[in-house]
Amino acid sequence: MTAESKPADAAASATPLAQPASVVRLEVRDLEIRVGKSGPDVVGDISFAVPAGQVLGLVGESGSGKTTVALALLGHTRRGLRISSGEVRLDGVDLLTLSRGDLRATRGARVAYVPQDPAAALNPTLRVGTQLREALRVHPGAVDDPAGRVLEVMREARLDAAPEMLRRYPHQLSGGQQQRVGLAMAFCCRPSLIVLDEPTTGLDVTTQRHVLDTVRSLCRSYGVAAVYVSHDLAVVGGLVAEVAVMYAGRIVEIGPTAKVFGDPVHPYTRGLLAAVPSPGRAETLAGIEGQPPRPGRRGRGCSFAPRCSFAIDECRSQAPEPVLIDSREVRCIRAADVRSAADARPAAVSGPGDDGRSPALSLRAISARYGRTPVLSGVDLDVPPDSCVALVGESGSGKTTVARCIVGLHGNWTGEITFQGARLSPRLRDRPRDAVRRIQYIFQNPYTSLNPRKTVGQIVAQPLEELLGLPFRERSERAARALEDVSLGRDFLSRYPDQLSGGERQRVAIARALVVEPDLLICDEVTSALDVSVQAVIVEELRRLQRERHLAMLFITHNLALVRSIAQQAVVLRDGAVVESGPVEQVLEHPTDAYTARLMADVPRL
Repeated sequence: MTAESKPADAAASATPLAQPASVVRLEVRDLEIRVGKSGPDVVGDISFAVPAGQVLGLVGESGSGKTTVALALLGHTRRGLRISSGEVRLDGVDLLTLSRGDLRATRGARVAYVPQDPAAALNPTLRVGTQLREALRVHPGAVDDPAGRVLEVMREARLDAAPEMLRRYPHQLSGGQQQRVGLAMAFCCRPSLIVLDEPTTGLDVTTQRHVLDTVRSLCRSYGVAAVYVSHDLAVVGGLVAEVAVMYAGRIVEIGPTAKVFGDPVHPYTRGLLAAVPSPGRAETLAGIEGQPPRPGRRGRGCSFAPRCSFAIDECRSQAPEPVLIDSREVRCIRAADVRSAADARPAAVSGPGDDGRSPALSLRAISARYGRTPVLSGVDLDVPPDSCVALVGESGSGKTTVARCIVGLHGNWTGEITFQGARLSPRLRDRPRDAVRRIQYIFQNPYTSLNPRKTVGQIVAQPLEELLGLPFRERSERAARALEDVSLGRDFLSRYPDQLSGGERQRVAIARALVVEPDLLICDEVTSALDVSVQAVIVEELRRLQRERHLAMLFITHNLALVRSIAQQAVVLRDGAVVESGPVEQVLEHPTDAYTARLMADVPRL
């Protein structure tokens, strides 16, 4: 939704506190980004405006063009792309017309960027204080008192401004602390615009709430315009004043958040909202059937038509133009019909109950250390056959350590772990090959769990060679079937990880675990990198596998809303100890521990 405004004086960006909230700080007009000089457009016809002190949410599936647009706000594109036309006006100045030197000086001073992975954004060899001071040293004159500003921005980001914190290295901080340091660096020079690209994806609900509160308060205090890229619609709904929904490089619906999320008009927006899990009800998650077109490969007509239940012949032949409906711009020729159609409420789900059988996996009195530091203390946990147990808790509570002990990746533990009646050795190399095959692990970060020098086909087929010794032809066929099970096609077999989005990489990692037909699947935050539609597909696929293959699962997550739709039992960890466990409904609806109650209070809700 475009907004006409009188350009503000560019010099005013140095004093954002003086800007009234009604002033439009960022205005994007008809932005188009293409592949090379004459290739197809990846995103196009992008227009929106963001007032001072407000946040615009940019949502959509992986590959919809969200990050491409976000980077263009800094005058930057990924390799092979170029900004072919349009304007990005910040306080009246078109950033796309600046020289390379002026644009470099603008980044960090007037336009700041917070990436998804805080660990990758911070230099591991430099102390926190050094990195904050460096941001001010690169932009001299941004503030009057650099030393005082470092302490001030630490407090604003809700970090301890004590010298001890400033002397720490990034690896000595939690994920939430690292992300708040990234926010502090972004706000150091008091910019006019801040672009946040999935900054809370890997954080637990409590840390996520603190980071979002920090973003909200800093934007309001300094009159900063912010663009928040996310696939988590619940998070966006509680943060932004206006939201833009992207699909296949176009904004298909944009308007006030309450309107877009409360009464969605575009079929794609409705599909995304139907895929959002509810923290208050166990229900089937409805993913959007089919796959979005690859960037730059849109066909004739509406790009969403192949996946849309409302599509007619005209949709497939005629590209929709934006129309104004109730304070929103929508690209859909059937918008009126879609709006009048009733929403189908997702069906409630129920999982297998406790049938009295011995647990498939049993942990007794597990205590673990990293060096001399205790991490787990007397953990007891059972995973029944054909069931899913959710392991929840804040970052640093010990969830991943429990999983690593089970699969043999962390051997410094005491106690007893049994699987299907057999006791497991602490170290993976001491376990028989078949025991390794029957317990598979899906790692949280798909960017580090896939070998960048191997094709997807080689990655998925490797466990078949190592654990089952299958011939090449059979390995290839089973790898292709595994990819289809996770909503990827056979054409992905020849691709490399760097050619995939984050969500696609995680689906490859899931396919690699499923291809050997395990009996126990350990999922370590496997949906944190996925958009809600793909998350719904994966969750329903895991539920199907649980039923058809009699699969037991340990599902580690910080998404407590998702727990309702996949797990039957929940175990809550705090500081390496179990504080509460039981049926999901009992633990989440009637928690007996104050810690569990606080976690539930922090869950974002649409």
